[in-house]
Amino acid sequence: MPGRLSIARLVRRDPERRVLRALGERLRDLPARRRPDQSLQVVADLARELTGGRYAALSVTDEHDVTEGFFASGLTAEQMARLRTPPQGHGPLGSLRYDGKPVRFDDVQQHAKAFGFPSHHPEMAALVGVAIWVHGSVRGALYVTDRRDGHAFDEHDERVLLTLAEHAAKVIETEWY
Repeated sequence: MPGRLSIARLVRRDPERRVLRALGERLRDLPARRRPDQSLQVVADLARELTGGRYAALSVTDEHDVTEGFFASGLTAEQMARLRTPPQGHGPLGSLRYDGKPVRFDDVQQHAKAFGFPSHHPEMAALVGVAIWVHGSVRGALYVTDRRDGHAFDEHDERVLLTLAEHAAKVIETEWY
């Protein structure tokens, strides 16, 4: 049993291992012939759960940077319906699409490019986000907002998202296009 405890402890400490284990467990619950939207929803849900965020979202963009797929976690069906259109990644998240570097904000409202949320968009402050790279181009984003425990997002959360974004990239590359 000592070996099992060591592995369990290692999995808890290593974000990539936690993500891969959680992905494996969650994807096993899906049908063998699943649609890409099912797999991408799992990614959004795990991003929220593993970082302790209130909300998570994953967007898929085309070669012209237009959002063509959007998956959210933490919103009710009614809240999603009220959004009408998915966020287009302007403002603070826009840099993900241009330079592909992770972003982390303690208060996204204070960002120089913040200009308010669309109507019916949930209020949020803290945010961590990463780009989703497919064939050397940014083809989406994965981000989480407002940790439920009130702590700031950190490097650990960023690593969780980067690992999930790699899985999302594979799904987008092989099943979306």
